[in-house]
Amino acid sequence: MLHIAAYTLLWVGGLNWLLVAFNFNLVETLLGTGSMLTNVVYILVGLSTVYIIAAHKSDCKVCGSK
Repeated sequence: MLHIAAYTLLWVGGLNWLLVAFNFNLVETLLGTGSMLTNVVYILVGLSTVYIIAAHKSDCKVCGSK
């Protein structure tokens, strides 16, 4: 379950960065600029990224087989 949540948040972060490149921040639009909830989402996305990087080799069918 942790892996699914982290993977989903990784997608949210990645797609938000794509939108930021086009001058649109979906997280801030939905939750407010500089709000506590926005900061919590950014922290969770960052922690999810660290988790996915750390767990990648054991979860990846390509990397784990080497």
